[in-house]
Amino acid sequence: MTRKYFGTDGIRGEVGSPQMSADFVLRLGWAAGRVLAPHGGGTVLIGKDTRISGYMFESALEAGLSAAGVNVQLLGPMPTPAIAYLTHTTRAQAGVVISASHNSFQDNGIKFFSAEGRKLDDSIELRIEEEIARPFVTVNSAALGGVRRMEDAAARYIEFCKSSVAEGLSLAGMRLVLDCANGATYRIAPSVFASLGAQVTSIGAQPDGLNINKDCGSTHPQALRKKVLETGAHLGIAFDGDGDRVMMVDHHGELVDGDELLLIIALARIQQHQLHGPVVGTQMSNLGLEQALRAAGIEFHRAKVGDRYVLAMMEEQGSILGGENSGHIICLDRTTTGDGIISALQVLEALRAAGLDLAAMKTGMHKYPQVLVNVKTTERVDLEMPAIRTAVHAVERQLNGRGRVLLRPSGTEPVVRVMVEGEDAVQTHRHAESIAAAVRAAAN
Repeated sequence: MTRKYFGTDGIRGEVGSPQMSADFVLRLGWAAGRVLAPHGGGTVLIGKDTRISGYMFESALEAGLSAAGVNVQLLGPMPTPAIAYLTHTTRAQAGVVISASHNSFQDNGIKFFSAEGRKLDDSIELRIEEEIARPFVTVNSAALGGVRRMEDAAARYIEFCKSSVAEGLSLAGMRLVLDCANGATYRIAPSVFASLGAQVTSIGAQPDGLNINKDCGSTHPQALRKKVLETGAHLGIAFDGDGDRVMMVDHHGELVDGDELLLIIALARIQQHQLHGPVVGTQMSNLGLEQALRAAGIEFHRAKVGDRYVLAMMEEQGSILGGENSGHIICLDRTTTGDGIISALQVLEALRAAGLDLAAMKTGMHKYPQVLVNVKTTERVDLEMPAIRTAVHAVERQLNGRGRVLLRPSGTEPVVRVMVEGEDAVQTHRHAESIAAAVRAAAN
């Protein structure tokens, strides 16, 4: 069966749209409670990022879960991976995240974690969708779920992040700039790195409900680059709005993306004799990452784009390390899901162990020019249409095996993503634009 509401990363949309309205989220909370805690009386955690609409959806979920007889613990603004961790360690039945990740404040979303702190299986999401369609029935008053706030949630998660690196690791003498995207990491990330001894300068740490991801964070690293150069920092770290992605900037102001960070962690794990199974990337992972890993004797597999698919392949292949070039990195030997803070800590630990700076560490990978063009669409486009396939084949002939072409519809936005990778940056850009033009023409 095809899921009606759930996409690749929960349910997401513009606030006020049919599936991102207060009444729908009320029913969603009720349905999730009936599926995830079917006998009532269990506990579900609710956390959120800093969007203004998070208050509304938090109340709606709280009411729906209570009506289903499920107890609720409110975490407040917390990174998505923190909610996964706390769900598992507090033995809750499930965790709910109110966030649209790297999207702007006009959007929001709902995603769930199982009792084990992992994304829900498709089959469970389907059961929740089926339950949404049933008549809304409130349990009797004596069976209603109670609500309370977890006061020490941030402190628990901060200690967990610090435990993901060697006990003796000190970041003393390291000057860091953190860009918290005016999102869920704005209090926690500075505390983690400062408590390990780093000198921390924070930007994007003054959320007002409307400025999440606005010209900041992992999707807009320009402000971080500028601040790193201004302050003479050793490096900069950028998170996205919900804290599950990370990008870095070296002391020259050069961006270091998820592929390069994944390679740094993988090579460190090899040195520590801690790497098990292949490294898993995606169809978007740079060809340079694949080549660098294989040169180090590390097997590399590609999953479909989306962290849920990366995680599924990691579990299938017995892997502990995987990720996306967007900075969503999963260290299964440390936690259960992608975690920007924990991934950043693994990189800093690798730098300390090697005695090198970030600029030197990233030279292990020859990065192929990769151009991504997002083509906005009003409805689903058939990517097998003759005009589109003709444009793709023409580019593939010119690349002649020295590059890649990938077309895919986004799982979170109404766009088709056109990616072309090749040896020459200018030519690669022209190739991507020629295919994008064919997609635009087909979409109109």
